[in-house]
Amino acid sequence: MEAFEKEFDFILDRAKSVKKPARVVIAGADAENILQAAFAAQSDGFVYPVLVGNEAKITEMLKNFGLADREYQLCAVDEGENVVQHAIDIINVGMGDVLMRGNTSTRDFLMTILNKANKLIKNEVICEVAMLKVPHYPKVLTMSDVSVMIQPSVEKRKLIIKNMVEILNKLGVERPSVAVLALVEKPSFHMRDTVEAQTIARDHAAYPIANCDVVGPIPWDLIVSKEAARLKGYDCPYCGEFDAVLMPDVMSGNSLMKALTVSAHGNSCGIIGGASIPIAITSRSSSMEHSYLSLAASVALLKKK
Repeated sequence: MEAFEKEFDFILDRAKSVKKPARVVIAGADAENILQAAFAAQSDGFVYPVLVGNEAKITEMLKNFGLADREYQLCAVDEGENVVQHAIDIINVGMGDVLMRGNTSTRDFLMTILNKANKLIKNEVICEVAMLKVPHYPKVLTMSDVSVMIQPSVEKRKLIIKNMVEILNKLGVERPSVAVLALVEKPSFHMRDTVEAQTIARDHAAYPIANCDVVGPIPWDLIVSKEAARLKGYDCPYCGEFDAVLMPDVMSGNSLMKALTVSAHGNSCGIIGGASIPIAITSRSSSMEHSYLSLAASVALLKKK
């Protein structure tokens, strides 16, 4: 794991410096990469695994991976019961610190979180905040939303910015620069994404959304490349160094994230923004590294400055 440890050192250093291991409650712990990631994080001193789900499947996996003798708590859930609700109940009675998605569908995971009775929604919207190390980019780049909000309005996208900035602030990035992604950099009434991006940037200039700088509309090449900005004559000091990107819709965000992680082999992690507790979200096909980093980022959010 040495490569991504250097890339995500600002997150891992915070996670590893917590005073005591965070109790991470995994909803559907019979997911091999997620299970292995949790115990790798335990070995590094910042996680105590609380495994929720099918007892027989989890026990068999622990045995197969040589983890059966490790310290953990196992909470058995019968088939047909809501494993996510069981995990949230554990946290709500004070027996857990971080929630993590395991072997459960995205819809079931998110719908249970959104249940007002569970009191997990802190801000007006929640979203998935992805943090990626893009090849040839000098820093970890944050993107949202990549899984929750399908076609967010301008006002909801402002709240997504708020969620991203809140997470980055907690991770030590004091005033993030946020790019509002669009097809081109010049607004055109034929392209709704450019007009909406301009609106978000102008509204932020008049009434700041959060402690950040917002630029838009701006296409991907100008976001990640100083040379592209020079060639196009686009004058912006953040080109090639943006901290975060606001996506126009979930299709754009999810597709770009998967292209960068699956095809371009970028490392990444996923966190839910706007929740009252840290929530790690990963795909069931995610690598062990992705799951480990998602855990680290969630635990890092617990650390007080």
